[in-house]
Amino acid sequence: MATLTENANWGTELWDQYDNLSIHTLKGIDFLERYGHFVRDRATIESEYAYKLRRLVKNYQPKKKDEEDYQFTSCRAFKALMTEINDMAGQHEVVAEDLQANVIRELTALVKDLREERKKQLQEGQRLSQSLQTQIESLQRAKKAYDKAFKEAEKAIDGFQKADADFNLSRAEVEKHRANMAHKTQTCDQAKNEYAVQLQQTNQLQRQHFRSGLPEVFRQLQDLDEKRIKNIKNFIKGSVELERNVFPIINKCLDGVLKAADIINEKEDTLLVIEKYKSGFQPPEDFPFEDLSKGGSDSGSANNLNNIQLGSKIKDGGYTVKGTITGKAMKKRAGIFNIFGSRGNAAIADGKEDLSELPPNQRRKKLMQKIEELKTKVTQETAARDGLMKMKGVYEGNPALGDPRTIESQLNECSHRLEKLQQDLVRYQGYLDEVVKGIQSGNLTNSVTGSPRLLNGSSRIHRNSGGSAAEENSLSRSASDSSVTNTTLNNIKRSAPGTPQLNHGCSNSPESGLGTSHTSLHHADSDQDQYDGNHADPESEYYEADVLPAIGICRALYAFEGTFSASEGSIPMAQDEELHLIEVDQGDGWTRVRRINGEFEEGFVPTTYIETSLFNT
Repeated sequence: MATLTENANWGTELWDQYDNLSIHTLKGIDFLERYGHFVRDRATIESEYAYKLRRLVKNYQPKKKDEEDYQFTSCRAFKALMTEINDMAGQHEVVAEDLQANVIRELTALVKDLREERKKQLQEGQRLSQSLQTQIESLQRAKKAYDKAFKEAEKAIDGFQKADADFNLSRAEVEKHRANMAHKTQTCDQAKNEYAVQLQQTNQLQRQHFRSGLPEVFRQLQDLDEKRIKNIKNFIKGSVELERNVFPIINKCLDGVLKAADIINEKEDTLLVIEKYKSGFQPPEDFPFEDLSKGGSDSGSANNLNNIQLGSKIKDGGYTVKGTITGKAMKKRAGIFNIFGSRGNAAIADGKEDLSELPPNQRRKKLMQKIEELKTKVTQETAARDGLMKMKGVYEGNPALGDPRTIESQLNECSHRLEKLQQDLVRYQGYLDEVVKGIQSGNLTNSVTGSPRLLNGSSRIHRNSGGSAAEENSLSRSASDSSVTNTTLNNIKRSAPGTPQLNHGCSNSPESGLGTSHTSLHHADSDQDQYDGNHADPESEYYEADVLPAIGICRALYAFEGTFSASEGSIPMAQDEELHLIEVDQGDGWTRVRRINGEFEEGFVPTTYIETSLFNT
């Protein structure tokens, strides 16, 4: 068997394998196309994998209600891990896109070119083979004609010789046989010459066909097949290179996962749990021994047991004085009284502005958050006011730029908002100072255990300044059987000079109080009297009534769009619109009204925006 070398080619080695080469090249191109389908499906899998990774990360993203838990290091690490996984998904998308752009597209174009080139070369081979076949057929016809002419010439020669030897034939007949012999011999010579010419042409064409024509076709097919094989090699290497290019980034993502794992600190999480749930109360003291032989019970023990019963009875409302409206009851009003904006002000709507229902440590944290929020708002409003003042100064200096009076109303509103925020900031700072002093003194004890902790109602009684209208309102509705009495309530109202009022009287805006409200403390006192303990269950009468009766009529001094505080509890009203008065201002700056005309619509409006007239009772 001859040893093949690198210089061996299909034209010389496979000169007679036209059909097999045609089939081989077709199978080769089909194989290349199949490899292209493989790469396409591979890119699809990469894309689907990236999509599923992103979907996985999305499904496990922390919900808004769980965001507070993500302060722990393990949760933060998991969140960072999901970020890295999301980045890894992006790299798999890059692989899919690069395979589609750099491999599949080029491979598809190559398959098309190879098919067209193969078809062209096979057509050329068929043309050459057809030409050779035509020439061979001409040679065969010439040879048959020569064979026929030769036999006829021999027959004519034989007839002439017989006629010439026969003396019985006339001279004329002998000459006739001679002429026939000469004609047949000439025809034979012509056929012989034609045969010789066709033979020469056929041999020449056959040599050209098998030595140059068909080998060139086979060489082209060989180049085509080698190009196909070489490109498969390049495509495989290119696919690997594309994937290798994303490995560094994937490795960085994996490094990020490791870093995320390194931030997990069990001790830090333990401290966060303490910080999150620490109440700040002192452990309860021992129960005293009751010596029944002395003929009486220990009053201190009885008080402790009473406190335990009180604390265990009020589960939803927190720790409060018997008869005072609890947090659970106040939530009923919050459904329509939630007109104080953000979550930071939700405590006001619940009647717990000072957050006194929380344990001391948690209360301190919430108050600090509220103070930071108020400081941020004060900074924003201060910047807005300064900008308006500068604009007003520019307009006053150059009236052509604008009318300074257009800025005054905005400036007044901004000033009032800033003043209210500053008052809120001072008030909450007072709350914070109070709870810090209580924690530092170490005398706070959980009332559920029976220890003498200051309860909600009593804590407000002992605070002579820094209180709020909402606190006063909470006490005014108390039907306490303990130390919370009407006399104490009136004393509180008179001894709270630090209590901020909503009517400032510093401008013509509705907040200034120029829209004089007829709601007075006298009516507030009478309103309080109906909940002074004469009813067995004041909460049921105040909160559980389906439709409260109107107690007066009010007229809107100014238009109100219901956006004074970002909440659903307020309702809009037009200037000079008349509404039914449902509930007077309880000290929080808002009055409850119901629309007279149209659909049943009930809500709160600013007290300084209306003028009220109570029905005669």
